[in-house]
Amino acid sequence: MQPTYFVTTALPYANAPFHIGHMMEYIQADIWVRAQRMRGATVHFVCADDAHGAPIMIAAEKAGKTPQQFVAEVAAGRARYLDGFHIGFDHWHSTDAPENHALAQQIYLDLKAAGLIATRTIEQFYDPDKGMFLPDRFIKGECPRCGAADQYGDACEVCGAVYAPTDLKKPYSTLSGATPVLRASEHHFFKLSDPRCLSYLRDWTGAAGRLQPEVLNKISEWFAPREDGSAGLADWDISRDAPYFGIEIPDAPGKYFYVWLDAPVGYLASLQAWLARQGQTLEAFFANPDVRQVHFIGKDITYFHTLFWPAMLHFSGRKAPDHVFVHGFVTVGGAKMSKSRGTGISPLRYLELGLNPEWLRYYLAAKLNSRVEDLDINPEDFVARVNSDLVGKYINIASRAAGFITKRFGGQLAATLDAEGAAVLAQLRAARPQIEQLYEAREYGRALRDIMALADGVNGYVDAHKPWELAKQAGADAALHAACSTCIEAFRVLTIYLKPVLPALAAQVEAFLQVPPLAFADADTPLGAHTIAPYGHLMQRVDAKLLDELLAPPPEATPAPALPGGEAVAEVITIDDFAQVDLRIARIEAAERVEGSTKLLRLLLDVGEGRTRQVFSGIAAHYTPEQLVGKLTVAVANLAPRKMKFGVSEGMVLAASHADEQATPGVFVLEPWPGAQPGMRVR
Repeated sequence: MQPTYFVTTALPYANAPFHIGHMMEYIQADIWVRAQRMRGATVHFVCADDAHGAPIMIAAEKAGKTPQQFVAEVAAGRARYLDGFHIGFDHWHSTDAPENHALAQQIYLDLKAAGLIATRTIEQFYDPDKGMFLPDRFIKGECPRCGAADQYGDACEVCGAVYAPTDLKKPYSTLSGATPVLRASEHHFFKLSDPRCLSYLRDWTGAAGRLQPEVLNKISEWFAPREDGSAGLADWDISRDAPYFGIEIPDAPGKYFYVWLDAPVGYLASLQAWLARQGQTLEAFFANPDVRQVHFIGKDITYFHTLFWPAMLHFSGRKAPDHVFVHGFVTVGGAKMSKSRGTGISPLRYLELGLNPEWLRYYLAAKLNSRVEDLDINPEDFVARVNSDLVGKYINIASRAAGFITKRFGGQLAATLDAEGAAVLAQLRAARPQIEQLYEAREYGRALRDIMALADGVNGYVDAHKPWELAKQAGADAALHAACSTCIEAFRVLTIYLKPVLPALAAQVEAFLQVPPLAFADADTPLGAHTIAPYGHLMQRVDAKLLDELLAPPPEATPAPALPGGEAVAEVITIDDFAQVDLRIARIEAAERVEGSTKLLRLLLDVGEGRTRQVFSGIAAHYTPEQLVGKLTVAVANLAPRKMKFGVSEGMVLAASHADEQATPGVFVLEPWPGAQPGMRVR
């Protein structure tokens, strides 16, 4: 009996569009799901936006929106990517949905009833400039283990160490650049150090086939005893203080679940919403012993998915995952992705240029395997592999034979084939169990190599029988009919094997062959004397110029004509571009010269936040501090803080000048009309 699968990918954080790493993960999972369905399994494939946390709260505030509005706008753009690359999630949800609030709170209460929630007062980093406790990801410093600089407050991206933010050396706030101070607060903890958790997780992680060998090796490091002899797993801080956008802890007013507690619960909430549409409940679904829970994730979130998540589920009385499949990152041309260096790939730009989404699906699949390895996208390899495999080997089989079937035989395939054709088809059909197993094991690269080797055999048959020459020979109709019918039947079987990777192309082939949706078992049943439709173009070759355009850095703007006595007008932007710049009325509360600089003045600005901001402005040659104090001006409020030699600058005041400040009248700080107040937005 086939199992029922519950499959998810990692929840994307709802603060930005998808990048190529997201698409790789979704394509990998989508291929696996489609292969399972072609084997006859029932699969529920769901995901959701990870909608909570301080980063979204802060980004929404800067954009002048509520967190819910901010998240909704990001989520509204998801379908263009998912539909564009034929990624077939059954349901897409949000962790801010009612189901997730209820589930997260109930799981917490169940863990508390099991004696695995503790409270204690801790000292936590607090940003004195922003007036808030700092989330881990808004603190950076030197890794306490390897010394790497600019590492986040929860984990080191260089050595993989996991630690508390207070363990960082030379910490600083990424919001303001200020050195954070320690303040006391009562926090809630999930007692992962409890011997019950350690014992359970050793058994869970050690189950055969549940995790990859590389993941098990990493987990063994986390299980290792600490220097004081205690168990390697530390208790997990699951609470955050207001202000925080998230789910309130039910028995602790003013406290919220840390986003990493409620985010994975979003898997269950999304499934619950999906099942409800079909009249099913979550409880009844998991009561089925044949249910298998499978997660596809990136290697950077292994700790959360292989320790906290299974322990949370198990000790709250729920089913833990059966498999957590971990993959590596995506590089481009051997380099880490970077738009400025021309090594980034925008999935949306890929689609806008008219590049076939199934070229990317095939290329990624051809490089994916079951190991935790980074995947490199090489432009030359991309063009060669797609053009050679998909067009030169696979599509070529149908294009060389279909026309003869339509023109010479009324579109009907031959009822019987020659011995050589039958042998070719027998070889193709014999490969089915192995190909199915390779998909099951996520060895997509090997599966596609085997399929293309089969295609090579079919093309060898075509070259040996030369249908184009048989068509010219008198009395060779039967041989021509058999040869071309063999090609079409072989093309059908190859399409079955490629369908998990190329679902849209497979649908075109099904229409051409006039057959219902193909499953793996259909490979064993020949079409026989079946009538097909006229052949239409199925896929073109990759245009390398389009790929070059995709990978090219953004072009520099063409200068506009210069205005009389001034600079050229900048490149045209849209109203959306302008709206991203948050301009605010600011009062200059204090101003002073900067020791060691002849150009800078240090300004303290009131922009309506209940505090002052420090801004360094290069106007010392044009204004004295006394001229500025008490004046209103306009400031860019959402400019990223900039570390300078003299301190951190938290914005920019606006001033007018020509390009040559010395040869023209000078620099003029902008002043609003009387009546404007600090904090008002300039629109």
